[in-house]
Amino acid sequence: MTPARPRPVERAQAQQQTAHRPRGVLALTALVTAITLMDYNAPMLTLHAMATDFHTPVSEQAWLLNGTPLGLAALLLVAGSLADDYGRRRAFLIGTAAMSLATGLGALATSTLTFTLGRVALGAACALIISSSLGLIAHAYPAGHVRVRALGIWGASFSAGTATGPLIAGGFAEVDWRLGYVVFAAVGLLVAAAAARVLGESKSPRGGRPDLPGALALGAALATLLSALTLGRDGWLRAPVVSLVVATVVLAAVFARIERRSTAPMIDLSLLRRPLFLASIADALFTGLGVIGLYSFLPAVLQETIGIPAIGVAWLLLLWAGISSVVALQVRRLAHLVSARHQLALGFVLNAAGALAMLGAVPAGAWPRLVPGIVVSGIGTGLLNAALPRLAVDNVPPERAAMGSGANNTARYIGSAVGVALTITVATAFPGRPAHGADLAFAVSACLTLAGAATVLALRERVRWPAGSRRPASCPPPCVPPALPRPSALCRTRRRRLSTRSCTWSTPSPAPPPPSPPSRIGGRSARAAPCGCGSGSSACCPRTTRQTGPPGDVRAPRLRRRAGLRNIAVRSCAKDSSALMGG
Repeated sequence: MTPARPRPVERAQAQQQTAHRPRGVLALTALVTAITLMDYNAPMLTLHAMATDFHTPVSEQAWLLNGTPLGLAALLLVAGSLADDYGRRRAFLIGTAAMSLATGLGALATSTLTFTLGRVALGAACALIISSSLGLIAHAYPAGHVRVRALGIWGASFSAGTATGPLIAGGFAEVDWRLGYVVFAAVGLLVAAAAARVLGESKSPRGGRPDLPGALALGAALATLLSALTLGRDGWLRAPVVSLVVATVVLAAVFARIERRSTAPMIDLSLLRRPLFLASIADALFTGLGVIGLYSFLPAVLQETIGIPAIGVAWLLLLWAGISSVVALQVRRLAHLVSARHQLALGFVLNAAGALAMLGAVPAGAWPRLVPGIVVSGIGTGLLNAALPRLAVDNVPPERAAMGSGANNTARYIGSAVGVALTITVATAFPGRPAHGADLAFAVSACLTLAGAATVLALRERVRWPAGSRRPASCPPPCVPPALPRPSALCRTRRRRLSTRSCTWSTPSPAPPPPSPPSRIGGRSARAAPCGCGSGSSACCPRTTRQTGPPGDVRAPRLRRRAGLRNIAVRSCAKDSSALMGG
């Protein structure tokens, strides 16, 4: 007699029991995420060998690198909705299995088209893995410091995969470039089998249908844009190139119309009216264009011009990725001292300086001259990686935080895909002289990163004053009753630090109330302060007010970036005032 199959209720109970294994959930999600990033970065080291095997012309090599970013950019925003509606465990398992199959297809590919299709499928699988992993960790760990620690470990898997992926792919490429993809596919299948036994299911349906038409329109617009950049190398005014550019514009307009009419859009286009959120999206694009695009094609240039083996180029990429990871982790401690805008501007400037420092190294055939530029660029990239998510999430409503983060990542993947195509077009602009093309690519990267710095400095929050109000010339004087001793020196120092951030706005109001009767404080007679501090009002007292924008305005993150220090100072000054007034 064959054993009876488990009933749905029993199956659900078993999955609920497995959900109480948080360490196993964290280990599996972090491992799969690291493998995903390794697989994502592997073509940077195997591009030269793949182009030789596939007989891929230089103008089409961008597709070997851009397949994964194309799939990620098209489905990253909608993948989170799919995971929430249909089950995060199911989405994670499907994504892990699809990643393994797509990687295996790439290892068996015999042409540029086959490999590119496999990479596009890999990008879609990566979108499912990344979006469902966060939901699984949030379900396994309760809110609090335990979840923060778990998310920190999961975030470190990104850095680990980015740093070690090129090294592993470069090591296997010394034997055969296909061997690394075979290993990634096999490990992915093993992890998928383990995840099916450990992970528990969780859902949070939000109603509505996923915005699949928007995802298709965005993917089609990006594909036509990449095709135009690829074919433009042979002439920008040719009919096919112009047709592709026109198709890109039309598809982008269709995407915008779909998002405006959709009940559950991938991105709320009204968020782009916020200057700082628009700055985060624009700078994510510039990061992909000027930084990721350059370092994605740089290994192939070094292998072709200087003759550095794949493993040697992998160590250079490990230096860049490792420095950026360390800087991104350490710079978070300065978040309360340096605004995200200025941190982004500094990161772009450092990347431009690093690219300019590498000028002349490739024509001279001296790879050690690249090291100082790579180090400086790594520091700048770490600043960008730490500031971009912060700027995107802090400048949207709390209920739109996930959408803001997803839009920022999507913009970065779009920028990286376009940046790779642009870098290849620029680097191959001098046929027979690839070293001169490399210098031109460095110069273009510096110009793009400087443009990113100018953009983030230009797009800043501007306070709009409500009708009928006027802005005071300066903050009012300290609100201390004249007959009382002044507050402590510490309070005065903190009040001066807060004076530029605590101004209020005078609006038409009725006549002020009559002054309070005299009171005896400290053996002396004194009236309450005319500004109302004695009655607990914050109408003009800079020590107790917390208003940092016009009435009803909540868009002043720049004025709230040092909230921790300001809270301490406000409490201290308020305490001194209360003590002096007998409160």
